[in-house]
Amino acid sequence: MTPADLSLTVLHAVRRAVDDGALRVDVPPFVKVERARPGGAGEYASNIALTLARSAGRTALDVAGILEERLRGAPGLRGVEITGPGFLNFSLRRDAGGELVSAVLAAGSGYGSGTALAGTTVRFAAPAEPRAALVTETVVRLLRTQGAEAGFGGAGRIHVRPGAYEPEALGVDAARWALLRPAPQDRPLDGPPLLVQHERNPLFRVRYAYARVRRLLVNGEQLGFAPRYETPVDAPALLGALGDHPVVLLAAARHRAPDRVARHLEATADALLAFQHTVLPLGDEKPSAAHRSRLALAEAAGTVLAGGLSVLGISAPDRI
Repeated sequence: MTPADLSLTVLHAVRRAVDDGALRVDVPPFVKVERARPGGAGEYASNIALTLARSAGRTALDVAGILEERLRGAPGLRGVEITGPGFLNFSLRRDAGGELVSAVLAAGSGYGSGTALAGTTVRFAAPAEPRAALVTETVVRLLRTQGAEAGFGGAGRIHVRPGAYEPEALGVDAARWALLRPAPQDRPLDGPPLLVQHERNPLFRVRYAYARVRRLLVNGEQLGFAPRYETPVDAPALLGALGDHPVVLLAAARHRAPDRVARHLEATADALLAFQHTVLPLGDEKPSAAHRSRLALAEAAGTVLAGGLSVLGISAPDRI
């Protein structure tokens, strides 16, 4: 179960509660689900009960209890717990990793796209300043991934600090990263360090992580096995990063913040690079279901990295 799936599951529980008269509220268009904070229960949490409590005329704990009843036994959920003033905390089934990997590979580069912003129309005035133009172009792409109708021709503007776009000196990929990785209100990154092939260079790490996935797939084929998720993989950081990808894309679109995608790609790359050493058999070890599952997870990570880079207009090379 992905965060997007979980969001829809909770939304359906709200709708059922309204339909059967347990709650008298307007059904929201979207339910926010995020990673559980340290000390919380489960993997994900939502404050939807607190959000609905006032309009429902009930306490948040009452609303949370109503929703918890309708979430019991939902596919992909191992448990739902109410904490604090009315937060819903979700534990996923142990085999949820297989569902996540399957969802990523089935969607391909479109993983993370959705319809949360369907019916929204956004028009931007064409900015004259190069960095503002680049950020706005990327925001338009992000909005479209979430179902919004976005483009140029209106009066809306995105305000960014000026920064030269220098593809002639840096190449397109480094030039775009230098302007999109910082938040729009922050200064652009210094360009020359982005050309250095070193782990201190975050752009290099992200693109290298993708290239490593491509190499792992080739090496797996040479060893006679293909990616197939058959058994649970103990890689919480990587699975968490993949599961968060749809939430990050939606948040980046809502807040007009491509830097959120870039930061998430860095986190995904770091998790993949820490995990990649476990993927292939070592020495005389024979390929097993564990290796096939790890390779499938690595392939899913590469899919997310390539898709995220594409949203930013940056290439994902097979070799680097």
